[in-house]
Amino acid sequence: MGNHAEVTNLGVIIVGSGPAGVAAAESFREHDSTAPVRILTADADLPYARPPLSKEFLRGATDDVALHPAQWFDDRDIEITRSATVDRLDVGERAVYAGGQRHGYDTLILACGAAPVAPPMPGAQRARLLRSLADAAALRDKAHTATSAVVIGSGFIGCEAAASLAMRGVPVTLVAPEPLPQEKRLGTAAAERLRDLVNDTGARHVGGVSVQEITEAGVRLDNGVTIDSDLVLAATGVEPQSRIAAEAGLSLDGSRIIVGSDMGASTPGVYAAGDVALAYHEVAGRRVAIEHWQDATDQGAIAGTCAAGSQTKWVGVPGFWTSIGEATLKYHAWGGGYERSRFIDHGDGFTVWYESGDATVGVLTYNADADYDLGERLIAEQRPCPMPME
Repeated sequence: MGNHAEVTNLGVIIVGSGPAGVAAAESFREHDSTAPVRILTADADLPYARPPLSKEFLRGATDDVALHPAQWFDDRDIEITRSATVDRLDVGERAVYAGGQRHGYDTLILACGAAPVAPPMPGAQRARLLRSLADAAALRDKAHTATSAVVIGSGFIGCEAAASLAMRGVPVTLVAPEPLPQEKRLGTAAAERLRDLVNDTGARHVGGVSVQEITEAGVRLDNGVTIDSDLVLAATGVEPQSRIAAEAGLSLDGSRIIVGSDMGASTPGVYAAGDVALAYHEVAGRRVAIEHWQDATDQGAIAGTCAAGSQTKWVGVPGFWTSIGEATLKYHAWGGGYERSRFIDHGDGFTVWYESGDATVGVLTYNADADYDLGERLIAEQRPCPMPME
């Protein structure tokens, strides 16, 4: 044990205070009213919602991003230890070590989330990253005085943040190596609409270029163009935070912890949920990686329920919403690609159906909620799309 101070009360320990961690604590408490529930988080803030950070919060439209008031956790006897980075995990002795303290557990739920990946080019340290509330607050403060901004990366976070900065009146250029945002994932027609929605907010999308260097003056692209900018945001992907699991000997696939449809890991008494997990999906019949808020919440609730001794499995169809300016797109999919797609223009919106074999495997909608709801049912029931593919 060394010089570690001993904490002897057991129960469940949850590592991480994102949607999976908080949902796990809530569902565990619903099924077990007496065992200690402790959340250990490296974050300094009380649990908060991340989706608004690149949207309403960044635009300055809200400051209220808390998941729950502090009293909510007190009322449920859920203890949160903030600014507590877990250094290591010992599954043999059922203990985690954080900040020089040993925390014993009966059951462990790893909801460690993911962290932004810094871009690889020279000067990358000049770019801001966006993951935490502290990141978002610093970015918003800088936006007050920025004369121009460059956002690197046209994933959903990049598109959302570029739109939000533009809506604040900051001249924004969104640059990415892909010609169109999310083209590989969503198809060309949908990617063109996504680009148009970004541009409609006043941001400027420039695809098919890579950033060679970030300088004090801005960014230098591989086509020789330099964009002056005093604010650079790198939205260049995230990496699951699975180090402590890997070092403890849990089974991983790449950087994700392998879990069953009950979120149980390879070691008894350990569960994982959210970005850090690769969970088996009962309906899809395979492991499915998720990176979105609602799915992390769902998995956390399953982990908490099963950790408390009840049984449930992951059966919901993965999906998310994204807002580009005032436009909200909704998506359901297994995430394993598709063989055919069909884009349907509704004038004030659109639907894209995705199919593999004879089964619907995805749906993307804008101002077409009936199709979004229908798509969820068709995907879950592995039925064909409602109209022929082109």
